[in-house]
Amino acid sequence: MQIKKKLLDIVREKIRVKHYSIKTEQSYVGWVKQYIFFHNKKHPIDMGKREIEEFLTYLAVERKVSPATQNQAFSALLFLYTQVLGIDLKDTNIQALRAQERKHIPVVLTKDEVQKVLINLTGIYQLIVYLMYGCGLRMSEALSLRIKDVDFGFDKIYIWDSKSLTDRTLPLPQAIKQRLLAQVDYVAKIHKKDLEDGFGSVYMPYALEKKYPKAQLETKWQFLFPMTNVSRDPRSEIVRRHHVHAKTLSRNIKIASQKANVHKRVTSHIFRHSYATHLLQAGIDLRSIQELLGHKSVETTMIYTHVVSEMNKSKVISPLDF
Repeated sequence: MQIKKKLLDIVREKIRVKHYSIKTEQSYVGWVKQYIFFHNKKHPIDMGKREIEEFLTYLAVERKVSPATQNQAFSALLFLYTQVLGIDLKDTNIQALRAQERKHIPVVLTKDEVQKVLINLTGIYQLIVYLMYGCGLRMSEALSLRIKDVDFGFDKIYIWDSKSLTDRTLPLPQAIKQRLLAQVDYVAKIHKKDLEDGFGSVYMPYALEKKYPKAQLETKWQFLFPMTNVSRDPRSEIVRRHHVHAKTLSRNIKIASQKANVHKRVTSHIFRHSYATHLLQAGIDLRSIQELLGHKSVETTMIYTHVVSEMNKSKVISPLDF
């Protein structure tokens, strides 16, 4: 058990050196732990291709996980062997039974349904969802925004280090420009108070706090949507103000959709789907939507053409209505 504990610590250290998010860190460490316990606490250095295949097959057959979850588990094990144990798996043909992949057409909201949900949100949560729908942002992208990322002069929003690892700019929705300006003023005020109270630093990505040690105290680097209270950073142990928690935002969206009587599974991502679909319906070309969403491939964006196609089927009249 002592070996496993040390191994997991090394995994954490390697992940932090690579500047992966804390969410990825928790996920990878969790999968490595499950892999070890699945094989009766055998050390990974004494296992290889066969054990990896057995574990991934177990996930697909017994646990019935989704393809995305199975891929995540495999990525964690790949990181473990290549980055931690120094074992190259490139030429190892992993032949695990793959989880069954199903193509789902994303659920979208109508413009009216979007407005109903928005009306039932309040304060900072309403503004975040306005921005997610108005720009097609992922939740993580919206929550990670900093004051410097909103250019009010050129009416642009800058998205750095997104899921696709491609930076992009988006038009700033004029409908919420004044609210965003007010939000910046609010953040500046609470940041000033934090500095007076001996806090005021913010998490800096990619070890920038070492390169620019004073930047973490600057207003422009503060999160656009900060938490109400300061909290202890789980990695550095520094007490600072982080951005709104994803679970808190998700809970508020769920409550708002229930109040709005929208009987669809409303999650944060549904606003991104709705954004793309509504743009397509408005006649915006697919390539432009791909760039706005930050998709690597236009094939990913093409799913929304299927959504619109399904919607058009509603024009077909049922025999009951003849």
